[in-house]
Amino acid sequence: MAPERFSMPVTLIEHVFVLADQYSKSSMASKLRPAVVLLSGGLDSATVLALAVEEGFEAHALSFRYGQRHEIELQAATRVAEALGARQHIVAGVDLAAFEGSALTGAGEVPHHSSVEEMGEGIPATYVPARNTVFLAVALAWAETLGCADIFIGVNALDYSGYPDCRPEYLEAFQAMADLATKAGVEGRQRLQIHAPLMTMTKGEIIRRGLELGVDYGLTHSCYDPEPAGRPCRTCDSCLLRAKGFAEAGVHDPALTAAG
Repeated sequence: MAPERFSMPVTLIEHVFVLADQYSKSSMASKLRPAVVLLSGGLDSATVLALAVEEGFEAHALSFRYGQRHEIELQAATRVAEALGARQHIVAGVDLAAFEGSALTGAGEVPHHSSVEEMGEGIPATYVPARNTVFLAVALAWAETLGCADIFIGVNALDYSGYPDCRPEYLEAFQAMADLATKAGVEGRQRLQIHAPLMTMTKGEIIRRGLELGVDYGLTHSCYDPEPAGRPCRTCDSCLLRAKGFAEAGVHDPALTAAG
């Protein structure tokens, strides 16, 4: 059932999708534990949303329009939220492009390679300064208003681009900080748990798990530098890692078929 759409008179939040009243009432009656799920619209975050739902959480999906050149991913996030049964889907506007500093927000060109092996070491130009810290801070604020203590994020420390805010030690530090940063934490009503179930999985393992949960990867978008019509470039870091994952999983990437 598709979420009902309406506008919010708040500058930070651009739009909110809420599932229809009938589903809402039945969901509340079941008393599922709420959780905030960061949802980019990509392969990893779609899998994490499916995992959260499978674990019995009432998923409140959170996406960001942050000035990314691949803004098409937000269309994918909407499709994924609807398909996987998120209770709500909020798209929040945070203009990280105003600070420049990343190829993903227009400061320079997105790197392209012919293979994963060519990607090299170090932090790439697609790193967005403090992006996950900003995203998690907003997720923490929403979690506190929802009265929940669980946040899901699709970071991975194996098949990834080397971003510092995807490491386990970073998430542990943020979780410790969060308990000191909110009223609910100080009063002892909230002890935040950041779930990063993909942290030690390869892309192939992630895809296989997602397929077991019924994730339609044809709904997702991963490319950092898509063509004007939205087709993936197939040579950016994200496209290469995605292709590697589908090859390891031994299945065809349905997003490539959908893109034509």
